[in-house]
Amino acid sequence: MEKNFLSRTLAVIRDFSIEEQMFLYEQTKRLKEKWKNRENTDEFQIKEPVNIYIVFVEPSTRTKESFINAAKFHKNAKVNIFDSEHSSFNKRESYVDTFNMLTSYGDYSIFVTRTRLEGVPRLLERKVGEFADRHGIRKPAFINGGDGRHEHPTQELLDEYTFLEHKGFDNTHIRIALIGDLLHGRTVHSKVDGLRIFKNIEVDLIAPEEIQMPQHYIDKMKENGFEVRKYESIDEYLKEVKTADVWYFTRLQLERMGEDVLEKADVLKKAVTFRKDMLDKVREGTKFYHPLPRPKIDPEIPVFLDNLSLNGWEEQAMNGYWVRVVLLSMLGGAIKMEASFEETKDNIQEDEYEFIIPAKVTHGTKGVLKEGKRGIKPIDNGTVIDHIAKGKTPEEIYSTVVKIRKILKLYDCDSADGIFKSADGSYKGYISLPDRYLTKKEIKKLSAISPNTTVNIIKESSVKEKYRIKLPPRIYNFEEISCKNENCITNPKNGEGVPSSFIRIGDKLVCEYCETPHDHEEIWSI
Repeated sequence: MEKNFLSRTLAVIRDFSIEEQMFLYEQTKRLKEKWKNRENTDEFQIKEPVNIYIVFVEPSTRTKESFINAAKFHKNAKVNIFDSEHSSFNKRESYVDTFNMLTSYGDYSIFVTRTRLEGVPRLLERKVGEFADRHGIRKPAFINGGDGRHEHPTQELLDEYTFLEHKGFDNTHIRIALIGDLLHGRTVHSKVDGLRIFKNIEVDLIAPEEIQMPQHYIDKMKENGFEVRKYESIDEYLKEVKTADVWYFTRLQLERMGEDVLEKADVLKKAVTFRKDMLDKVREGTKFYHPLPRPKIDPEIPVFLDNLSLNGWEEQAMNGYWVRVVLLSMLGGAIKMEASFEETKDNIQEDEYEFIIPAKVTHGTKGVLKEGKRGIKPIDNGTVIDHIAKGKTPEEIYSTVVKIRKILKLYDCDSADGIFKSADGSYKGYISLPDRYLTKKEIKKLSAISPNTTVNIIKESSVKEKYRIKLPPRIYNFEEISCKNENCITNPKNGEGVPSSFIRIGDKLVCEYCETPHDHEEIWSI
């Protein structure tokens, strides 16, 4: 059975499975070999007419030009280079409206985008896909050419392909040193998932703490089974008995740094810049890579290295063209992947409220005066929210109680709340609501405000139903939530009107668009 890639979106590297990535790399290898041997490459040509839009709202040279030339490889493609400086974006038209209209100008479109805002490709995949469905148009494909400091998946594809070439297409193991601005560099962020094509992965993070890899990416690397080490500088790293044979440099992205970090720029740059006196300490067979551009003044990889065998960045840059030709071939339907089994979509709908867990009811009262629980207003009917923020400080518990009341708008009943000290010495909060029953939507919202809380339904002075609530798998459709990443497409200050949406990964809530992780307390705006 063959797998078709038409209408697929590559917003982040994991949008392609490991098997799909390896297929792309094998096809790229075949295309390069055919081209070098002057063999016919028509099998890679897109057969049907297609519009390929290059929409770069943020400046770029290599990525943009390699995509333009990769698009021109395909003879049936109409290549449209979108001039963002004189576009509707400057008239404050939304991304969705702009791309909806562009989608209607032909049977099938592939969009390559680069934006300052993060999460734009995922937004377009969803909203423009809905537009296409409404009007009976084939859904377009979207390729992320870089969104803010989030991800750069096509750079990751060409990087991984280049690493495989260096390894003779042996993907059993890689040890890689990531060097430079690991805080702002989207190319190194993509490595968190992209390196998973290798079976055993060791990652050495070389950067001063001010520009070190964000902790949530390090945590994700470890969750993916990577062995991770951290170093403050190349000098410290070279004291290792054995270093990596793949070094991946990134430039200091001064334009993304705050003033406090910019003041240290010279010191930071020195820590991640290679010098001649380091040459004899580098492991034999090592290659240096860089996504480019490298600065013309004091580059991390100095020009004296250009003619040495360490130079891997030039072949890496040239590989960008071949990888992107093949990616467009796949999304344009020219080449298909042989699937080893029939893939089926899970049609079972996840229970929207599976995190609201019924608990055993011990027949008794809730809200009746008991020793150590002075101040509870006894209720005959209604709801008691218990175990609020259990184990936290009284100040934190009180803050959570106030937040619950404000967000759920619990102002319309004669209610009570308080803080208790449990038998184990920990504190917990409660809210007692006479003659007031929470809706399922309110309980869902409560679970995101204060997970691990208990909801008791009181009828005729007895607990008739009890629910223990956990953090939901997804939080959306609440006007009080927002992503705190100012560069996210959903952030209100960006004016795109995109509702925030979060998914639960471990104990974190991750923005579905920019993938910024949040604690559950952070997403609420009162």
